Amino acid sequence: MGKYRKILVAFDGSASSRNALKQAIRFQETEKAWIRVLVVLPPYEGDLEIIGVSDIKSVLEGSSEKLMKEAKEIAESERAAIITNVEQGQAYEKIVDVAETENCDIIVMGRRGIHHIERMLMGSVTSRVIGYTNKDVLVVPRDAAIQWGNILLTVDNSNSSETAVKHALDFAASYGARVTVLSVVDVNDEFYAQVPHAVDQMVDKAKSLLEEVRKSAEALDIETETFVREGESYEKILETASEKNADMIFMGSHGRRGVKKLVMGSVTEKVIGFSTCPVMVVKP
Repeated sequence: MGKYRKILVAFDGSASSRNALKQAIRFQETEKAWIRVLVVLPPYEGDLEIIGVSDIKSVLEGSSEKLMKEAKEIAESERAAIITNVEQGQAYEKIVDVAETENCDIIVMGRRGIHHIERMLMGSVTSRVIGYTNKDVLVVPRDAAIQWGNILLTVDNSNSSETAVKHALDFAASYGARVTVLSVVDVNDEFYAQVPHAVDQMVDKAKSLLEEVRKSAEALDIETETFVREGESYEKILETASEKNADMIFMGSHGRRGVKKLVMGSVTEKVIGFSTCPVMVVKP
């Protein structure tokens, strides 16, 4: 494929970030890319002498050296070469900044095994990175592996969805994957009761969109299956991913501005929070 030539991996030493690095290395092998591993140290604020830390600089430097050593050991075990960066500040800001300044094509991040309420809120570094970056983001759950047998592609009429379609079909054509294409008509019962004809029109529009994607896939000799489902978007996406044993979910990320970038609970963030397989978030 070769679309993602420069991969940035956010690394904090957690089990999820270690797995993300391993998966990125395997992804790198098929993409013929290189990997930059980023360690972000927390900003130093206040006087740590009161808790017995007299030399915060040496403590932080020791932490960064340990993390870089861990990353290099993982790379060596996978017989891969990496470049390392250490930054200090807010993690999401530094990840976004380095991805931009180093002209990376994609950011790979791990996702911890977190509790139900945390998954719903997703007030995390990952969600903020997705909100602010213009790069594609691949989120890998702690126990997941990157595979390409079955791709779930979610579509709507947005520009980011169009880009997600192109990327998903490119990957499917390259790796011989099957693609399940899903469009969700997300309306509540009250809306349906008041304007049922509008919902029918939305379903028809979704079917037309799916047919366009099916034709594009057919031209590339990609096996596809299409579905229109009604209900809560993230729930239907996750249900379909489970039913079809999806190895990867492709979805677009709608551009947000200002404070909206920090609003948690979007469809994308909820899918990331609950998905058991990697999620590729594609930017327009």
